Amino acid sequence: MAKLIAKTYGEALFELAVEEGKTELYLQELTDIRRILDENKDFNRLMNHPKILKDVKCEILTEVFKGRISDELTGFLLLIVSKDRYREIDDILDYFTMEVKRFNGIGTAYITSAAAINEIQKAQVEERLLAITSFEQMEMHFAVDASLIGGMVVRIGDRVVDSSVRTKLEKLQKQLLSIRIS
Repeated sequence: MAKLIAKTYGEALFELAVEEGKTELYLQELTDIRRILDENKDFNRLMNHPKILKDVKCEILTEVFKGRISDELTGFLLLIVSKDRYREIDDILDYFTMEVKRFNGIGTAYITSAAAINEIQKAQVEERLLAITSFEQMEMHFAVDASLIGGMVVRIGDRVVDSSVRTKLEKLQKQLLSIRIS
């Protein structure tokens, strides 16, 4: 349900940004909003508190953001609060950010390897990902997970390519267990 909410609101905001020609402006403002929200956990608790009326929350939002961000984004935040969707604000902002990056030809890849890889190998992975995708740029996030034994796992959006030794061994084990000896 949360993913559907994030998609619905994030997509609506993205379409507005494209229509208005303000994708970069909205992305920058939302990045600033996210930073402010991350730094002020009490604000999030206040906005999520069930006993505080929506009208009061909307007044607070207006007081905090009016004149500091675009009127469209202020209105968007007010809409989220009025529809009781503030709990999903992070997912909505993530969805919007992902759509703007995709619109600009920027992909985001999460690469997990069994051991740390050097800069040359990272550049080779990036080059290969750019060659097999339609992205013009790639935002790379590297992690190490020794339990992979060897190889790597690459995730771009919903697509996952798992070439780890661990997965290959698990598949081999399943195949061997399924063989009947007569």
